[in-house]
Amino acid sequence: MLRDLGISRNWVRGTLGMNMKNLDEWLTRCSIDWEGRATRNDIVRQLEDFLRERFGWSETRMCEELWQFVGVDVNEFSRHGIEPCSWFNGLEKLSDLRRPYWLGLRASDLATGKLDDEIALEIGTTNSIDAVFFPVLLSMIKMPSLIIAWKRAAPTAKYVHKSIALSFYIDLGNDEWPWPTELDVNELERILNSLSNEELAEFIAALLDGDGAVWYEGTAYVRISACKGCPKRATLDVLKEIIARRFSIIGNVYQLKTTNVLMFRGRNAVRLLRRMVKYVHHPLRRLRIELILAYRDKRISREVFEEFYEQIEYERGKDDVKRNRGLKALTQAAPQTHTHGNKQPIKRN
Repeated sequence: MLRDLGISRNWVRGTLGMNMKNLDEWLTRCSIDWEGRATRNDIVRQLEDFLRERFGWSETRMCEELWQFVGVDVNEFSRHGIEPCSWFNGLEKLSDLRRPYWLGLRASDLATGKLDDEIALEIGTTNSIDAVFFPVLLSMIKMPSLIIAWKRAAPTAKYVHKSIALSFYIDLGNDEWPWPTELDVNELERILNSLSNEELAEFIAALLDGDGAVWYEGTAYVRISACKGCPKRATLDVLKEIIARRFSIIGNVYQLKTTNVLMFRGRNAVRLLRRMVKYVHHPLRRLRIELILAYRDKRISREVFEEFYEQIEYERGKDDVKRNRGLKALTQAAPQTHTHGNKQPIKRN
């Protein structure tokens, strides 16, 4: 009866509180032929194909629309040999969850939660660039779903009364996620010590994509942050020691008012950026790295560097378009994204 009403097998599975394997056994026992509907992945792929064919949509166009939205002149950057959409390079390799990138993202912004026989991966933002980057990143594994909710503004952002928070999530089988869901610092250290130098660089790049920052104030800076009084804090000491031992790159851990940070500056920062640039996929951080390295390698002049850097830095104390415009950026640059359900966000550690 439920099948003939057009109700999905997945809905029945959830309502009866059983996994799909048990439901399939019941259907076989009762000789009920109930083919599953087309998956959302298939539907969204078909929509993307339609957008490509009828409206000329593409990943490159999405990237260019995003940069235009935040005021970056893509053509000028490209004319000087700096490609603002290079963050797509190698992104398809992240379809493999065993890549250490995913462990690095889990150690930063990616939350995991167990739901019956599934594991949910979730990452959220209010920022314009993250709003496009995060769904593209998760779609390397599976097409993400989206939760939209009001969020109180941070006390430091006095110019914002309310912001719209976007949370992207995918559900995986318990056996699909290859990394620990809860990160113990000793286990993390053991895993990092087992990685090759390239794998370690990929792990650090993911940390930078999640909880990191790259900027230039007379010299280059790289920062990886961790909240105070939470398990992430201990990872900074482990990371500092391993980076020094493996790469002879020296950083320092500082205690700030609300966070702890592992900081690299000057020559150490530049050396670290060279190590991990090809693994960095966050559009803004990748572009900043490419710009800093182009300037350090004397491929662009000081005047060009300053002109370009002004386009990609945050305006402090102002209502910068790169902040708190996530939903608007998403609808403008990535029309293939979609919402689904009323699922509650994962509670973060």
